[in-house]
Amino acid sequence: MVPRKDFVRPFCYNRKGMNVETAYSLLEKGKELLKTGNPAQAAVVLERAKKIEPNKGSIREALARAYYNYGQYVMARCEFKKAIEIDPTNHYAHFGLGLCFKKSGDRHGALRHLKLAVAMEPGIEVYRRALDELMGD
Repeated sequence: MVPRKDFVRPFCYNRKGMNVETAYSLLEKGKELLKTGNPAQAAVVLERAKKIEPNKGSIREALARAYYNYGQYVMARCEFKKAIEIDPTNHYAHFGLGLCFKKSGDRHGALRHLKLAVAMEPGIEVYRRALDELMGD
């Protein structure tokens, strides 16, 4: 089966005409699963995307969010760190990493990354609140 040119699909076709999931289609599917409150399922899908594009920061960040949202804080921390390694200016990854450090009891690590997130994006209230809560502890 050959795709219609006027119909955009989130996957592509291989030489035999079989649909093949792309990293992008998997990322979008994973994000949708996160939005609908299914972080464990999102993690499964996003792990597949990571296998296709291991150095894509957006995939690592989404995967970290999925792990964090279902309580896998160590795995989330590893993925947030990788997202920051790929893109040091990823403010959300710094925020997420700060929250992971907070969950593990590493106040110093949490402060460092939450301060960076706030410095990068001072207008995001959730970053400021997380930092203020930590500083109030």
